[in-house]
Amino acid sequence: MESKELMEAIVKIADEKKAKDIVVMKVDDKTTLTDYFIIMTGTSSTHIRALGDEIEDQVEDKLGVRPHHREGVTSNWVLVDYTGVVVNVFQQEAREMYALERLWGDGTRVDLSNLIIKED
Repeated sequence: MESKELMEAIVKIADEKKAKDIVVMKVDDKTTLTDYFIIMTGTSSTHIRALGDEIEDQVEDKLGVRPHHREGVTSNWVLVDYTGVVVNVFQQEAREMYALERLWGDGTRVDLSNLIIKED
């Protein structure tokens, strides 16, 4: 499966599950670690776990892809690693502290306007 297709599916799942401030950084020309970092905020530790679970379950059910690695299930940050796509689900304070958007700021920010449903 192409990393771009997986990234788009994950963004849609996260949006449906009410993730906040979803950002995707394309970093394939900056690192060999992954092609995309997906960064999002959950509103509580329960929401963060639910986002990670929903992404993992739906990606496996719909696309037949299982994560290479997952960590942080009991913290303020859940990471789901699909190798070509790494998903980071943060509580707001942790997101500000780790500042991944700034850390990977030389990557290309992906336009998600065609993937995210805008709520009025």
